[in-house]
Amino acid sequence: MSALAKEVYTIEIVPQLARSASETLNLLGYKNVMVREGDGYKGWSEKAPFDRIILTAAPPELPKTLTDQLKPGGKLLAPIGNRSSGQELRLVEKRADGEITSRPLLLVRFVPMVQPRDR
Repeated sequence: MSALAKEVYTIEIVPQLARSASETLNLLGYKNVMVREGDGYKGWSEKAPFDRIILTAAPPELPKTLTDQLKPGGKLLAPIGNRSSGQELRLVEKRADGEITSRPLLLVRFVPMVQPRDR
């Protein structure tokens, strides 16, 4: 992602993983990747709006806060669902007029997206 974008913002809810990721990225020279410890459901409003958002864990439903942080014309790729009822990778797009569209791409299996109260 670092090679494809001017800036990359990533959120990790587990403090040790956030610190480790930040240290490793810095050590490897990835200066355009910013790591934040926090709740991925809330996104990173201070840096929004985003051209692209990619989730690497599956929420049961797509958080509105994330679609709110997309630029018009932006795209969001996310696994949605849970292990018991299944998950699908969805492409969500925000049209220029702000309308949100979503379409399924394929069935997937990701770890569940964790909220602070789940820990």
